[in-house]
Amino acid sequence: MKAVVYRRHGGPEVLELTERAVPEPGPGEVRVRIVVSAVNPTDWKARAGLRAQPGADVPETVPNQDGAGVVDAVGPDVTGFAPGDRVWAVIAGAYGPGSGTAQEYTVLPAAKLVRLPDGAGFDEGAGLGIPALTAHRALTVAEDGPSRLAPGALDGRTVLVSGGAGAVGNAAIQLGRWAGATVIATVSSDEKAALARAAGAHHVVRYPDADLGARIREVAPDGVDVVVEVAAGVNAKLHTEVLRPRGTVSLYGDDRGSGTVTLDFGANVWVNARYQFLVLYTVGEDKLKAGTEDVTAALADGALRVGEDRGVPVHRFSLDDTAKAHAASEDGITGKVLIDVTAP
Repeated sequence: MKAVVYRRHGGPEVLELTERAVPEPGPGEVRVRIVVSAVNPTDWKARAGLRAQPGADVPETVPNQDGAGVVDAVGPDVTGFAPGDRVWAVIAGAYGPGSGTAQEYTVLPAAKLVRLPDGAGFDEGAGLGIPALTAHRALTVAEDGPSRLAPGALDGRTVLVSGGAGAVGNAAIQLGRWAGATVIATVSSDEKAALARAAGAHHVVRYPDADLGARIREVAPDGVDVVVEVAAGVNAKLHTEVLRPRGTVSLYGDDRGSGTVTLDFGANVWVNARYQFLVLYTVGEDKLKAGTEDVTAALADGALRVGEDRGVPVHRFSLDDTAKAHAASEDGITGKVLIDVTAP
């Protein structure tokens, strides 16, 4: 089978198209024929070795955590899946260096696969994995908020989504709308404002703007309940201007930041602010299970989709061009980078 691998950390040029043996599923495992793979920032950061030693040799690794496809074979003791089932993968690459989705077949534990509901395509299954699960976690960590999402779960609450045209921001808007929240999104351009509105944001505000906090307060005079934050350090002061008492800031990124978040103690303590850092790899299996169930329900309801009409322009690449797909994501292209691996 065709597979993309890298054997050392580095730029997109370390990715190589090669041939690997089709893996056999063991006990509790499922073999999936990957139809669509997706590239997220976590994928190119892992390849680049940003948390390791750039240029260092690594075990032969297949990149990309997200993907969707068709069950091809099941191992012993697997009862929940059968050949022909359409599925999406939950952080596939975390299972092992050879389990990423940039290959024609991968073998994963049954617990890392979720059925795709009728009406949801492989693009949704691949394109909404990590972003939607991250957004779900961000919307369910508030002290007095819901721990699960469903229609009505966020009724009466106001959510501020920082970077509403990004992948997680878009998923947070769509999920927030589905759960009944009033959603405010911040964006940096008119083009991105159009994408945030397409995703379902009720209100969209532009930055940079010295009066951004006041503009948000015009929409939410009592303050916002939850901030879904992609630029933690840059927006720390904004949080103190817009957060309601006992409000929560869900931090999943520090785009354009230094990696250090400086908080004003007095301003935050006065409103009993809660700061929740989040990353899926250590969030816990119970939280991942809750997220996959709720995201799948939103998919089944048609509340989560990819495509420009939902604020997610799709950029398609072939498996041969995986290096170009990684470069596009690393360069900050707006929308979703998808790789067509095999025919549907």
